[in-house]
Amino acid sequence: MNRLTRNILTGAGSVVVAVGAAAVVSYTITRKLLAIAMDRDIPDRLSASKGRERLTGSPEITEFVGAVSEGAGSLASRDQETVTIESHDGLRLVGHWVPRKKPKRVIVAMHGWRSTWKQDFGAISDFWYDSGCSVLYAEQRGQGESGGKYMGFGMLERYDALGWINWVNEKTGGRLPIYLCGVSMGATTVLMAAGLELPDNVKGIIADCGFTSPQAIWKHVIEKNLHLPYRIHAAAASDLCKKRINMSSKAYSTVDAMKQCAVPVLFIHGSDDKFVPIDMTYENYKACSAEKQLLVVPGAGHAMSYFIEKEKYEKTVTDFWNCLERQ
Repeated sequence: MNRLTRNILTGAGSVVVAVGAAAVVSYTITRKLLAIAMDRDIPDRLSASKGRERLTGSPEITEFVGAVSEGAGSLASRDQETVTIESHDGLRLVGHWVPRKKPKRVIVAMHGWRSTWKQDFGAISDFWYDSGCSVLYAEQRGQGESGGKYMGFGMLERYDALGWINWVNEKTGGRLPIYLCGVSMGATTVLMAAGLELPDNVKGIIADCGFTSPQAIWKHVIEKNLHLPYRIHAAAASDLCKKRINMSSKAYSTVDAMKQCAVPVLFIHGSDDKFVPIDMTYENYKACSAEKQLLVVPGAGHAMSYFIEKEKYEKTVTDFWNCLERQ
């Protein structure tokens, strides 16, 4: 072997080693990001406030955090019945039933990513109760007291929402109108559920700051908030997602569901949301084939629309109920 050939092969070998090392590093980073996204256990870095700020793209606002904490305490102290169902894939799912005397309607409420039923709905729970709503507050799979090692970013949770609808109808005899309500990943859950065959008494969906797909929200957070290139992580992310929940991140989207939607939808989003950008709600709204409304709250960050524009939020929701229940 002459010197030139030996140098070429040596150089090629160095390139292969470098590319291989880069691939290993990329896969390791992707695996950690997917663990943060989907695994039940919260990584230590995420449990710190700075970790959350990096993911959401916004610092925590003390006044908002205080209101959420106060609302959560109020809802936790309300009389409620802890109930369970079995999911379509055999998990034990936990919910909290807060009935209202002489209810006008029932809400099935799905909370968001790494949150709780009390945190996401504590502030609005009094409005729902005073408006004549019995509420089933679900604990999402892979979170809280519900079973499951992983979260499915709405792709699996849509079936859980249907399970809770069926539980409500067994509990109430199917006589009352039902509304699916969700915040963030919970909003995506109820929107994806619209792609399923729902009972006739499901009258509407209220989706506050839902995203378009798992892949889209991961891409946004990784690129915009963590300032990493998503392109080199995309294939591994889809592969790791499939290993966790037997579905790739491309398997189903909110946009897919909206194209099949036959239930009226009220979309809500804050204009200053850095975690789930408002463009995602615009895309979901555009794709929705059913009757639809849109409430944009100027200046509201992620899941803050009720906090920023309480009166407008309540009026919009009340008008939505009244319009559908007059039909």
